[in-house]
Amino acid sequence: MPVQPREARPEEPGAQDVEGNARLTGLTAAVLLALLAAEGATLLSIGRLITPHVFIGMLLVPPVLVKVGSTGWRIVRYYQGSPAYRAKGPPPVVLRMLGPVVVLVTGIVIASGIALLLVPHSLSHQLLFVHKASFVLWFGATTIHVLGHLADTARLAPADLVRRTRRQVRGAGARLWAQAASLVVGAILGIVMLPTIGPWLAAGGGLRGG
Repeated sequence: MPVQPREARPEEPGAQDVEGNARLTGLTAAVLLALLAAEGATLLSIGRLITPHVFIGMLLVPPVLVKVGSTGWRIVRYYQGSPAYRAKGPPPVVLRMLGPVVVLVTGIVIASGIALLLVPHSLSHQLLFVHKASFVLWFGATTIHVLGHLADTARLAPADLVRRTRRQVRGAGARLWAQAASLVVGAILGIVMLPTIGPWLAAGGGLRGG
């Protein structure tokens, strides 16, 4: 019979690290959901909302990297044979197989969006197609991914923010600072990219439909 995954008890070696990693992943997921909702709202009138679309898109980049890093760390520790991570177990097989797809298409969506503002206008049509096509794939894969992790996200996201639970696992302050730093870096990236919008539009760039 296969061993069923379970939550490691706080007194077990490594349990604090497992729970801290899970809390970082959950809080980052909640931040990303909020930012993605805002980014999605800009699609309702992309022609008029191209500036917030670009800014929020850049704001997403560091939290995405934090999320990839935290989930990647869990995978590495699991396959290294860490008892605590083994006790927690891997995600369900469907979500485990979907994870690399989500990471790949997310990277393509973000990279193609940034490239659209930086490459010569002669390449913009091809990049715009890649950006739109990868977004469609991303939306489908990410919807399944989010629904599969929604309960965990709802449980873990507030854990470091609520006084009753934040002291149960060490490192709450560091995790919150990591979130804040990722958003600050993202805001800086957004500000840096804003001056590229005008020249791109003047050169004939534009996302149709807005």
